[in-house]
Parts: sequence; structure tokens; C-alpha cells
Amino acid sequence: MHKEQRVGVFIDIQNLYHSAKNLYQAKVNFKQLVTEVVGERRLVRAVGYVVKSDTSIGEASFFDALNNSGIELRMKDLQIFPGGAKKADWDVGMAVDAIRMANSFDVIVLVTGDGDFIPLVEYLKWGLGKIVEVAAFNTTTSGKLKEAAEKFINLEDLPKTLLGARARRPRRGGKTKEVKENNTEEYL
Repeated sequence: MHKEQRVGVFIDIQNLYHSAKNLYQAKVNFKQLVTEVVGERRLVRAVGYVVKSDTSIGEASFFDALNNSGIELRMKDLQIFPGGAKKADWDVGMAVDAIRMANSFDVIVLVTGDGDFIPLVEYLKWGLGKIVEVAAFNTTTSGKLKEAAEKFINLEDLPKTLLGARARRPRRGGKTKEVKENNTEEYL
């Protein structure tokens, strides 16, 4: 890591939000997350990808909070198909943006655990000569994605990125460690 490195951060907001909620009963501090993954390097751009839903209460204030924390948002509406099926992903859009903006960065941080991004990581590294890092929760990240990246940042190791009274952190050996707000730990 060099302080002169220009960093672009691309965040799969929905993926991270739901992983934190389902795994840890917590919320993500996205501003802290960006600070942690960039470190002492120079942040050029942080882009978050969200899907709007008419049914979600508090969604507008959540999006405002993301904007106010310095994350540029890309939004699209939730697609609802005949029969009720729903689609809400930004994989292609995130990949296209990362490729389109790549010349502005030395390092690209993809905040997602989705293995569908492996071809993007490989293209950014081998085709464009970029350093690619992946940041996500270890337990929900594709093993092959972790291998493809030059660096994997395990968000489970960055406790300030999780907000909530109790965050469950899976441990080796099948036990679960509970981390309370005051950072004391109990084993379940």
C-alpha cells in the first residue's frame, strides 16, 4: 500500500446490507467501511449500487445517509415480473462502471462477496494492470473470488463497520461468538 495510490471503491450495497442483517443482526457503517478499505491511500471515488423499492420504509433516508457519507449512488427500480418474481441486482452495471472508470485508479476495491465478479477481477488485473482488492464478509464470500483478488479484506475483522446491539460472528469449530455493543464477547 502506498499513500499515492488512487483508489476506487465499488459497493454492492444490497448484498452487504442483507449479509450484515441476516448474519449479524447488524447494520453496516458504510462511511467507516470506505475509510477502512481505503486506509491512508487517496480515495478518488466511492460508488454504491442500490435498488429502489416502493415498499421499503425509510429507504429514502437510508439513501440520503449514503450520499451524505460521500458515496455516489447508482439507483434502479426493483423489477417485478408477472407471477411476482423479483429481480434486484447490479452485477453488470457495477462491472461496466469499474471497467469504464478503471483508468482513474491504481487500486479498485470491490465490496461484494459474489463469485460472479471473478471475470471482472481477472480482467481488471490482467487486462488493465490494476490492483484489485475484495472486501466482504468471509462467511458469505466466494472462495474463488478471494483467490482471484490480490487482497481480501474480511469485514468481520473490522468491527467498526458493523453497527448493532449484537453481531454474531461465526467461529471455527461451529461455535458462534456474540459481540455486544461495548465489544465484550459471549460464546453461545
